Amino acid sequence: MEPTTRLVTVRGIPFSLQTAGTGPGLLLLHGFTGSSATWAAFLPEWSTQYQVLAPDLIGHGQSAAPTDPARYTLEEAVDDLLALLDTLGIDQCIVLGYSLGGRLALTFAVHAPARVSALILESTSPGIADPSERAARKAQDEALAAMIEERGIAWFVEYWEQQPLFASQARLPADVRARIRAERLAQRPSGLAHSLRGMGTGVMTPLWDHLPQLDLPVLLIVGAFDTKYVTIGQSMAAQLPHAELVIVPDAGHAVHVEQPEIFQNLVSTFLQRVTSPR
Repeated sequence: MEPTTRLVTVRGIPFSLQTAGTGPGLLLLHGFTGSSATWAAFLPEWSTQYQVLAPDLIGHGQSAAPTDPARYTLEEAVDDLLALLDTLGIDQCIVLGYSLGGRLALTFAVHAPARVSALILESTSPGIADPSERAARKAQDEALAAMIEERGIAWFVEYWEQQPLFASQARLPADVRARIRAERLAQRPSGLAHSLRGMGTGVMTPLWDHLPQLDLPVLLIVGAFDTKYVTIGQSMAAQLPHAELVIVPDAGHAVHVEQPEIFQNLVSTFLQRVTSPR
């Protein structure tokens, strides 16, 4: 089924929303510098059995980029998601999030557990527990935000692609790397800068203490090359009551890009399991 894209205004903000399919709700949340286009390769399969909702997060893609940094917090984003689901008449959904989208998905499940039936978290952190480490990260993100505003998107994309987190993506085919770069270059400096200020791990309220209370199925996906997130994923799996951790070989932070077939199979199998009648 071909997806449709439209603008949906909730809480005074126009959000670009891609939808496809019918069935149980499946909410897809992209990462920092991404958009709903992140999930394009997976929609044909998932939309055959699920009502897929893929918004551009605030400040990203074709959604609005307000000038007030306070509008970009994860808590504000949770309220946006709640309003979006209410507007669409969806009481509960499965939420899949990657990186920033994963942190939002986890925050959403903590703040509105009745609205989330299951979680799929790719390369996701529950935040930084140590206050001094968190403060250092906040300062780092603020400095980068200021540089984005000063130097622009082209400079930032060049800088971002050199981060060790994405080193394994150098092995990707040229056309795949070009598609990812185009998605990043289409962003706006203010949107990315405010996202760092409002949604970065330096300002995120740590959620580690909430993990034992999350009484729902959780699939954790990490790439074997991404050793930092492998460690985080192992710690999360130990504290979540109903979690499965999958460490995908030959992949880094963006498993959905580096091993798309494995990623799709993992997600599709999990979706089938959590939506099949018992």
